[in-house]
Amino acid sequence: MYMKTVVLYILLAQFSFAQNWLQIKAKSGDTRIVLLKKYQLTDQCSKDQFLALNKMKSNDFLIKGKSYKMPVKVYSYNGKSIRTTIGISNYDQAKAIQNWNESVVSGGIKLKGYLKGGDLWAPYYLVKCYEKYANLSNKSAHRSNVGLTVQHKILGVNHQDVKIASHKLKGRVYYLVSGHGGPDPGAVGKCQNKSICEDEYAYDVVLRLGKTLIEQGATVYYIVKDPNDGIRDVSLLKCDKDEVTYPNKKIPVNQVKRLNQRVESINALYKKHKKNGVTYQRMIVIHIDSRSEGSRIDMFFYHYGKSNTGKKMANTLYSTVKSKYDLYQKGRGYKGTVKARNLHMLRKSIPSGVYIELGNIQNPNDQKRFTVVDNRKAMAKWFAEALMKL
Repeated sequence: MYMKTVVLYILLAQFSFAQNWLQIKAKSGDTRIVLLKKYQLTDQCSKDQFLALNKMKSNDFLIKGKSYKMPVKVYSYNGKSIRTTIGISNYDQAKAIQNWNESVVSGGIKLKGYLKGGDLWAPYYLVKCYEKYANLSNKSAHRSNVGLTVQHKILGVNHQDVKIASHKLKGRVYYLVSGHGGPDPGAVGKCQNKSICEDEYAYDVVLRLGKTLIEQGATVYYIVKDPNDGIRDVSLLKCDKDEVTYPNKKIPVNQVKRLNQRVESINALYKKHKKNGVTYQRMIVIHIDSRSEGSRIDMFFYHYGKSNTGKKMANTLYSTVKSKYDLYQKGRGYKGTVKARNLHMLRKSIPSGVYIELGNIQNPNDQKRFTVVDNRKAMAKWFAEALMKL
């Protein structure tokens, strides 16, 4: 009798953290496919389970305002591990669930990660259908992800759907930092009689760079985030002060505190990924300089003097940008530079990094480099191309 009681207790303890199915209210324009795609549940197992949970047929429509059960089980994380929370033993399966949770958090679908006090979400296909996917060879699994679309809300409504084009950067983690933000707009210039702020343009380029890296299979963290700006396809970007530091920390007014806050976020993420076996992690910081109006400057790059990896990054970015100017603006000449600097972000952050200055925000010609939308696209594309060479 005692043994039966113990066994029963263990079984109850194993599943005591399980809660209900995740429920979502349908919004205007939502369809079953749109809703599942938003939550990165595009597999057949998830599609079938959604129909079963909601007692629907494949041709049924969603009703605006009605709650629907998603093929995602919600658990109260036990503070120990995914395996003991859910009641599974497969490490790779738990890792897949962890990666999915991190992806929906970074994509803005889930507000708080399970390690930060939020619930643990377990997608049905990674619990009940896992073996089906795990039995795929590494090669076929690698190929199967190419062409899939993942959603990153931080990029804005017109850019949030990101199609995975390749896995060239799979296994790499990038920390992208746009300068200033929150209470500090950085350098402020005038264009068409309107104020233009450094932090807004640096952020837009960072988002575009991040999207391109994600398309190539990378994991990207935006260390400075704006909850509602996203990528903006307009010339003059409105200045605001609602940026936060990853994950959602208010940005301090004090410069040193602000920089330390960013370093702490980066270093915490770095240690977590290193513990999980990630060997390639890099940081890219983007700013816009402010000099006298008549001073026209090209993009230039800084690295920490004691970092050979950072130096290689800076030189590769420099040579790539120079080659683009030589190709598209023959005869113009490119006078960008690469220098070692003892900058706080480069010195204190664990991952090797590079610090990029896009131009002089006061100079009308330099302003075109970042106020013209196509130029922001081009810079992000060039930077990504350089990073893929490393």
